[in-house]
Order: sequence, then structure tokens, then C-alpha cells
Amino acid sequence: MASVREIDRNEDVFVGVRFPLDHSQEGFFYKTKTILEQAKANMRNLLLTSLGERVMQPEFGSTLMDVIFNQGPDVENDIDEAIREAVSNWLPYVIINEINMFQQGNQVDVSIDFSVSLEPDSFDTITFNFNIGE
Repeated sequence: MASVREIDRNEDVFVGVRFPLDHSQEGFFYKTKTILEQAKANMRNLLLTSLGERVMQPEFGSTLMDVIFNQGPDVENDIDEAIREAVSNWLPYVIINEINMFQQGNQVDVSIDFSVSLEPDSFDTITFNFNIGE
């Protein structure tokens, strides 16, 4: 079995598909090259899927969208909890280092700094921008 570094450095090996799904010039979908890049795609898919939305897997997803669009008095803590719970349940190899939320008017931005347990010293950030309307 190849190590993470061998997989990430091998130009002929791909880890998965990138989201959102789209046609690429190299094949049917854009592919992810590294474990960290695939973890980012998996997090985007998980966190933007509401519980009950996925057919045959109603427990897959997160409550993030519900928390964002139905804000309670402790929205920052609720966002943190929704993200950590979903990632812990479905992506246990992802290490969340920090979650930041910024809200200005109708715009809510959430950024997550993370790494993966196979390469804890390599970091990436995923950012979500929501317009919550009035």
C-alpha cells in the first residue's frame, strides 16, 4: 500500500473527484490529486448537505444550513457545533484546527482551517459564504 506522500506525489494517481461535479478536459469530472484536496471536497459535500436530504442515507449531512438560516442567540457556537459534529461522525480523519464566523448584514462567512490525520502538518482552509436574505 502506498503512503500518502507517494500518492500525493505520483502524477498518475488521483484520490477522488472534486465538487461541485463538472466536466473537465481530462475526463468526465475534475479529479483531486492529494488527500488534503479530497478532504476539502468531502467537507464541502458533507457540510452543504442537510440531514435527510441524501436518498438512502438520511443521517448523512449536517445542520449547518439550518443554523445559518435560522439563527439563534448563540449562532457562532451553534455553527461550530454543527460543523464539528458532522465532521466527527462522517470524516474522522479530518482535524479541525479553527472555525471562524463573520457576519455583516445579510452576509455570513464561515471559514474552517483543517488538516488530515495522515498529514497533520499540511493545512488548508475551506470558506463558505452565505447570503441569508432579510
